[in-house]
Amino acid sequence: MAIENLELRARVVVEGFRNGLHRSPFHGFSAEFSEYRQYTPGDDPRYLDWKLFARSDRYYIKKFEDETNLRCHLLIDQSRSMVFGETGFTKHDYANTLAATLGYFLFQQGDAVGLLTFAEGIGDYIPARNRSGHLRRLMLALETQPSGASTDLHAPLQRIVELVKKRGLVVLISDLLAPIEDLERRLTSIRACGHEMQVFHLLDPAERHFTFKQASLFRDVESGKELYIDPERARAGYLRRLEAHLANIETVCHNNGIGYHFLTTDQPLEWQLSDFLRARMYRDKSALNRRRRS
Repeated sequence: MAIENLELRARVVVEGFRNGLHRSPFHGFSAEFSEYRQYTPGDDPRYLDWKLFARSDRYYIKKFEDETNLRCHLLIDQSRSMVFGETGFTKHDYANTLAATLGYFLFQQGDAVGLLTFAEGIGDYIPARNRSGHLRRLMLALETQPSGASTDLHAPLQRIVELVKKRGLVVLISDLLAPIEDLERRLTSIRACGHEMQVFHLLDPAERHFTFKQASLFRDVESGKELYIDPERARAGYLRRLEAHLANIETVCHNNGIGYHFLTTDQPLEWQLSDFLRARMYRDKSALNRRRRS
């Protein structure tokens, strides 16, 4: 997080993650190996299995379940609540680095990556692409400082349904400090369009555990409202309501088949990348097994 350049920061996380794997099982999301078929003239020789040729003296091509690349859209919360941070950097810094890390990794895989930022309304929108200069454009958009006030989850989720017609992956990164009454309906509409969805729910450790010690004047950065609070007296009630809020969000995601990842900004980013990839692998294998059984 001490690296100033966002793209370089993402590259360091991804390369460190890859170097930490003795034998990476992550060979791409978009092509799941299925079976062999005999080579015919015109087939792409890149998919010839030379080991099988050595054993059988015949040319065979690897067949894949799905040969189309993944299309991923990153939805990033840029409301003012994201500027809070007690760890030396803000939730905004962490969320943007996480988004840049996922985007960099997927782009290197050959997948198309897009971006939509939001606060009380829609900010930047960049369609999913994988071509020269596109990754740099994403990084520049992510480096924009939060300018919105409150968090409106309705607008970005509705907008992504309207904009993205081809099925793909939608990744939401937010502190989700907003009413969630309408959240389930919006998530259901995304799933109804055939999109896969992953939610990264991000909080600062001080927000998660309410580690404040001294009575202080607390200011809501979104509404501007100020309250003088004694943390010792307020902690139990705060944590009880926060636990209920977290449980409700996790239930909504679980009921809609959405991956839910709760994290705090003191957790290493490579953990989140690893969890994300393992969840993708589990989903892909489960889908393949269902197709084979049918």
